[in-house]
Amino acid sequence: MATHAREQIRDAIVTLVTGLTTTSTRVHKSRTYNFAQGALPCLNVVCESEELVDELSSPRHTRIADATFVIEGRAQAKSDLDETLDDIAAEVEKAIAADYTLSNKAHFIWYQGADIEMSEEGEKPIGMIRLFFRVRYQTTVADPTAIL
Repeated sequence: MATHAREQIRDAIVTLVTGLTTTSTRVHKSRTYNFAQGALPCLNVVCESEELVDELSSPRHTRIADATFVIEGRAQAKSDLDETLDDIAAEVEKAIAADYTLSNKAHFIWYQGADIEMSEEGEKPIGMIRLFFRVRYQTTVADPTAIL
């Protein structure tokens, strides 16, 4: 079964950020439930939104879209929780910059900013950094699985 372009892009992002020093292989796709404290630090990759940039009336009838992907980094409280979240951000940003076309699945991906949250719920406080990336990609109108 063919997979939507967004799923292909999400998979490419997961591949790029798997194996980083701080989060190792603890990388999830679109996880919506709570993360166990023993499974931290980790990453979660989510496509948050998409907007059509251009629909071309060419012979191929192509569609260009910008999708916003969020890479959430979560860590358990330590004396250096802020530094751990910043380390996660630096590692993710470097990994994405190393392949800004996501192995030719996107025209480009660029960093748009971050949100940082701290929660004191639970045994130990947990911090989360949400890194926002805009991904521009192109498909045919007739087949959203065919990345051009």
